[in-house]
Amino acid sequence: MSTAIAKNLMAEMKLLGMFGAFDDTVASATRDQVSYTEFIDALLQAEADYRQERKAGYRIKAAKFTLRPAFEDIDFTASRSISKAQIKELYSLQWMSEGRPVLLIGQTGVGKTFIAQAAGLHACACGKSVLYMTVTTWLENLALARSSGTYLRYRDKLARPDLLILDDFGMRKLSSTEAQDLCEILEERSLGKSTMFTTQLPLAHWAEVIADPVISDAIRDRLEHAALTIDITGESYRGVKARKLASKKHVA
Repeated sequence: MSTAIAKNLMAEMKLLGMFGAFDDTVASATRDQVSYTEFIDALLQAEADYRQERKAGYRIKAAKFTLRPAFEDIDFTASRSISKAQIKELYSLQWMSEGRPVLLIGQTGVGKTFIAQAAGLHACACGKSVLYMTVTTWLENLALARSSGTYLRYRDKLARPDLLILDDFGMRKLSSTEAQDLCEILEERSLGKSTMFTTQLPLAHWAEVIADPVISDAIRDRLEHAALTIDITGESYRGVKARKLASKKHVA
């Protein structure tokens, strides 16, 4: 079979990873005189890698991230309390395997959203489904779902992903109904699914933004004993970045 026919068959069968790697693999095999088995292994690995990358791309698109950060981009030169050991723990995704919630707590600008989305992107690359949204977006979608009679469907959507990231909890107070909705989501996700919150409020202060004290206690109980909690203190990363840019301009 000629190489042209082989490539046409790959394209027809949508073996696009093999198709893209075929010419280079043939050239390498000829140069290094590899066996037929090694040649087939290389093509199969190219196809597997291609499909894995495509699936990860679909998961990232479905997650609706606003950033594309990576753990490798975290700046440890900034004066913040988060340690490499804590980042390593997040990177391990062991907390996802255990279905534990995560609380990233700290003031504005310390990198909570960056770290949360880095964890989400890494989870996508590892084959996990993720959904990211701000709490404001969640509340807007929640109100729309209730008004359109699709609340149960929307709750099921939030219960489905392996990781749900709710960013900026505590920016506004929750009504009793909204708090109950959050409690139900946490209950739905309590069996093997992780929920990550970024917030300025330590868990002990969540009652300040949850109108119903009974529901507040129920939410706190679902998080207090199981959550991986990371408190981030220190200067705003935005300030650090601004100083670095100013320093570069000064040197130039």
